[in-house]
Amino acid sequence: MNSCIILQLWTLRHKFDKPFQTLMIEPFSLFKRVYLLGKYGQKKIREIQEREAAEYIAQARRQYHFESNQRTCNMTVLSMLPTLRDALMHQLNSESLTSLLKNRPANKLEIWEDLKIISFTRSIVAVYSTCMLVVLLRVQLNIIGGYIYLDNAALCKNGTTPLAPPEVQQQYLSSIQHLLGDGLTELITIVKQAVHKVFGSISLKQTLSLLELEQKFKDIREVVEHKDSDHIASYSPLCHYLMPDEENPLASQACGLTERDIATIKLLNETRDMLESPDFSTVLSTCLNRGFSRLLDNMAEFFRPTEKDLSQNSSVNSLSSVSLPLAKIIPIINGQIHSVCSETPSHFVQDLLMMEQVKDFAANVYEAFSTPQQLEK
Repeated sequence: MNSCIILQLWTLRHKFDKPFQTLMIEPFSLFKRVYLLGKYGQKKIREIQEREAAEYIAQARRQYHFESNQRTCNMTVLSMLPTLRDALMHQLNSESLTSLLKNRPANKLEIWEDLKIISFTRSIVAVYSTCMLVVLLRVQLNIIGGYIYLDNAALCKNGTTPLAPPEVQQQYLSSIQHLLGDGLTELITIVKQAVHKVFGSISLKQTLSLLELEQKFKDIREVVEHKDSDHIASYSPLCHYLMPDEENPLASQACGLTERDIATIKLLNETRDMLESPDFSTVLSTCLNRGFSRLLDNMAEFFRPTEKDLSQNSSVNSLSSVSLPLAKIIPIINGQIHSVCSETPSHFVQDLLMMEQVKDFAANVYEAFSTPQQLEK
């Protein structure tokens, strides 16, 4: 009986003591949890701050590398213009024709007709090829620049082969020779045919105003750029002159390709994809519009009304009112190649290099090829 009473009393005591014990333990447990959560929060904040700082430094480093790469692009364009100019002057040698005219040959009219076609062809091709050179080098040097950034950012460690070793860079960039060689020759052929179509029937004595000359340039561009074609391609037909249509000769080899060859083929295919993109077509077209506009601006100096014209006719107050015989326009257009393909920063080249559309396009290309995701391709 006593043992039952004692058991009941012990049970009642344990029942009433338990809340007190819990009250003594829970404050300590809660404090511990808050302390641990605080330490965890501080750790996460530090991690976020360190990650943001690392991302900021990486972004600043990439921005600096990009800007440096654009300066390299500009200097490369300027350094290649003399080569382009010499190639044009060699294939379209108007100087030999002017020398013949000084001797008053019997076939003087025939030589003048040849000089007409060659002079216009030379300057028009100079505009086309300079614009192409500017945009093509922007693509190539920003693709390779993106890969170089990834290599320099130590993302290719642990024995991984660099994305763009020096020998691959050299082999890849040598593809620009197509534009300066076979591509340029084909472009000259097409432009010469268009010039003959537009100017062939125009007499040397016929006068043209600057506005009429501008329309003639538009007519030539429509022929060269296939703007009158019913089928509109998704990419510019001018790409054909920048890179050959067929696959790179390296890719046609069934065996014996080195790692360097494979890496170069990959770069060339990526470049071809860029050249066939709508963005490239838009940027190149914008450059050509600016280029031909600058060409006409350069020629406008020769179409200004003289004081005699102004005194005789007060209504002659615009460039559209002044016309020159085609024979006088020929030497003007013939000399424009020295302004268009000038290795010293001329207004023509500066306009192209500083265009916002070109800068934005270059930034997009660099962004696409300088992100770590590019390593996974």
